[in-house]
Amino acid sequence: MNLRPETEAVHNAAIDPASGAIVAPIVLSTTFEYETTGREREADELIYTRYQNPNRAALEASLAKLERGAVAHAISSGSAAMLTIFQALEPGDHVVSSDDMYFGIRVQLNEFFAPWGLETTYVDMSDLKAVRAAMRPETKLVILESPTNPMIRLADIAAIAEIAQESGALLLVDNTVATPAAQNPIALGADIVVMSLTKYIAGHHDVLGGVIIFAQEDKFAERVMRLVRIGGSVLSPMNSWLAARGLQSLSYRVRAHSENALQVACFLAEHPKIERVLYPHHPSHPQYELALRQMRVGSGLMSVLVKGGRQGAIDLVNRLKLFTSATSFGGTHSLIEHRESIEESSSTPPNLLRVSIGLEHPADLIADLQQALA
Repeated sequence: MNLRPETEAVHNAAIDPASGAIVAPIVLSTTFEYETTGREREADELIYTRYQNPNRAALEASLAKLERGAVAHAISSGSAAMLTIFQALEPGDHVVSSDDMYFGIRVQLNEFFAPWGLETTYVDMSDLKAVRAAMRPETKLVILESPTNPMIRLADIAAIAEIAQESGALLLVDNTVATPAAQNPIALGADIVVMSLTKYIAGHHDVLGGVIIFAQEDKFAERVMRLVRIGGSVLSPMNSWLAARGLQSLSYRVRAHSENALQVACFLAEHPKIERVLYPHHPSHPQYELALRQMRVGSGLMSVLVKGGRQGAIDLVNRLKLFTSATSFGGTHSLIEHRESIEESSSTPPNLLRVSIGLEHPADLIADLQQALA
């Protein structure tokens, strides 16, 4: 039966054969009994939890299926996922990366891997000519985030996939903001998808995790798998179980986040004290047509530029009552953050607030913003 993603997310987890439980048990054991035969063990056999665990295996299978990939590796964080990808490259390799992405990835590339011999060229991924011009014979990886965090810019994934393929490079898409509920980069030509499970996948502000999903099992995918298992940056059984639980309601939560966010974006876009709203599915977004073509819904993350400069933005945060001043996004609670304050060597506009719209009633969120802006 050809099931839709919402149904797949619920029914991917098998009923426990030992008890008949429809909710998988949490397997906390670090070691497993196996038959001694003298043969080499299979990669997916249960031997030691650093190699595999039932909860992690179930989560990985579900994520690979929802993202239309061949294999997934759930690891300790989204940042660890990117770190592992970079470790799988070699000194002398070249990376073409978006010039607008989560600041921690830029720190990894510039501080950790540049001295090691990995060279990076940063480009505006909305400029396809610039992307093509940045490609070299030694380019092994193209990295983009769409939508980006925190500037909410989009990249044409299918077009960039063609450029990468022509050059013999792999395309990696950070799909954290959109999630498979909003867009499927592998279906658009991406070779690798990375996400932070901490955000929308788990969805309740209580999990730290990341995932790497490959479109196909090739040599690079095998090298990454070996780095994960030998290095040990695997997702814990408890966090795997919680992320798998969150995955079952992902599609419906992301729709609600998106519906709420669009209402908030429409309110803020008309407010005289707001300079600009950056939200993919609001008509004022410069890449609105691409967003409609590439994303099924707009997700729950937006950025807002406040009139009054840096202090005006900070004052607005401090007057809010329902929005929590906190980092991260994608959970049940609406969060707001003065992004420049926490980014290292930030190029983010000083009057920008990153806003994660949660699952509260949008009218209450708008009322809170209205009183804070009054």
